Formats: sequence, C-alpha cells, structure tokens
Amino acid sequence: MTTTPTPTQAVLQTACLAVGLDATDPEPIRLAENAIWRLPGGVVVRIAQPGQSVAATREVQVARWLATQGVPAARALDLRQPVAANGHPVTFWQELPPHEIGTVTDVVALLKQLHALPKPDLPLGELDPFVRLPERIDAASTIPDDDRQWLKRRLKDLKAQWAVRPRGLPECLVHGDAWVGNVARTQAGPLLMDFERASYGPPEWDLVSTAVKLTTTGAVSAEEYAAFCETYGIDVTEWEGYELLAGARELRMTTYAAQHAATRPEWRREAQYRVECLRGRAGAPPWRWKGIM
Repeated sequence: MTTTPTPTQAVLQTACLAVGLDATDPEPIRLAENAIWRLPGGVVVRIAQPGQSVAATREVQVARWLATQGVPAARALDLRQPVAANGHPVTFWQELPPHEIGTVTDVVALLKQLHALPKPDLPLGELDPFVRLPERIDAASTIPDDDRQWLKRRLKDLKAQWAVRPRGLPECLVHGDAWVGNVARTQAGPLLMDFERASYGPPEWDLVSTAVKLTTTGAVSAEEYAAFCETYGIDVTEWEGYELLAGARELRMTTYAAQHAATRPEWRREAQYRVECLRGRAGAPPWRWKGIM
C-alpha cells in the first residue's frame, strides 16, 4: 500500500532534495503555524508559511550572528538557506541536545545577555508587533463576524497608539517572541530559539511576554515575576507604555488561538474565551488562558 505524503511532507522532501539531505522517515516535532520535522542524523527542518521568506532569512542570519557572539542558541546548518519549496521557505538546523521547556528564569537570563549585545550589521528592520495579525483574523472562521470586526478595530487602535508610543529603554536587538516555549533547557544550560521575529526595537517588548503571564493570564506567580524583574533590573509593568504593549501581546495570543481553531475544533472554546476576555465579557484579569499547543 502506497501512502501519499501530506502537503507538509511533500514540501519537506522537495527542500531536502534541494540541499542533498535524506528525508526518509522524518519525524514531526510540531505542526502548527510553522511545521518542524526531525530527520535521522540530527537535523531539524523548519517549514514556514508562504510569504515568510524574509522572516526565514532573518532567522538564519540572527542565529549565525549569535554564534559569533557566544550566545547559547539554536544553530543553523552551514547550507545556503532558506530554500524555497512549493512556495514555502524552509530552513535547516542542528538538532538540540535532550532538553525540556525553559523557565522564566531562563528567559530573563538570555534576554539580559541578548539586549546587551552590540547592534549587528544585519538588515533586520524595525519591530512590528502586529505582523501577520490581519491574516490571522481573516483565517479565524470559527469566530463570529461581530467579534472578528471588533478584533480588526482593536488592531487598528493599537497600531495608532504604537505610532506615538512613549519612549523607554534604548532600542536594541530584540528577540520578538521571548517566552518559555522559545527557550530549551539543556543539561549545559538554556538555549534561545526561534528568531523569525528578531528585529530592532524596544527591549520592553521582550519583557512584556513574561509580564502578561502575570497580569493577563495568571500563568506566572508574583514570586516568579519578582525574581524576573530583579534579574533584569526593571519592572516593565510600571512603564507608561505597558498597557499598549500588553494589549498588542494579548491580541497576538488571541488571534493565534483563533486562527488555529479554524482547523482544530478542540481549540475553539479557548479561542472564543480569549475574545470574550478582551471584549470585557469575562470579568477582570488575570484570566486563566490555557495553552493550545
């Protein structure tokens, strides 16, 4: 019996053929907005969405630069990449050693190191907290139309606020999506991963990812957050721009769930609940949002 490859596997096979890697018996690691596969021999393949070639290129460039700076991070293979396969940008990485998800302590230690680096000579562009949000809202077919229109208005309002945002700490290289899921805790210490949103911008954006776990979702305890602030040296919740950045992060978290609920029925309740929270229909935060991945 012949098994027809899934569309993602077809992309994987095409990309691996282009760089001379054997795609026999791949193992899926995570199939979400990006599809991540493991190949025999210690290679990890990351398949991004069509139209994300700039982000994929950025991710490889940042990883290679961080290696020159001695930052513990995922390492890109020494290949010409990304590779375009069936419209998808594809990148190739060294498989990480045995690891578990990082902690809040790991996140802040790596951010403190990252934000102190000199500005790299890379065409990274300025931080865009709203990248891909219109596409996510359009894809959120299980969300009632009234709620989707509200999400669009919320996005427009936040963009207007961002254009006149208050200034805080000096801008620097920021990770762009700095949370425990993008840190791997290995025996040798934590490693930073996933640089597709790396850019130049306010370091507060990286700090907000943890702060909203206290103020918005309740996933981080007051003690954990206090230790986070002590290590970094500031509490971003006390900054005048916090509500704006937290609002942008909340919108990203909500639209991410809503987008994937369109193809994953088990996430529909959580996606709708997040919308209810943002619209003021679910009481005051912190809300107990559940992870969907």
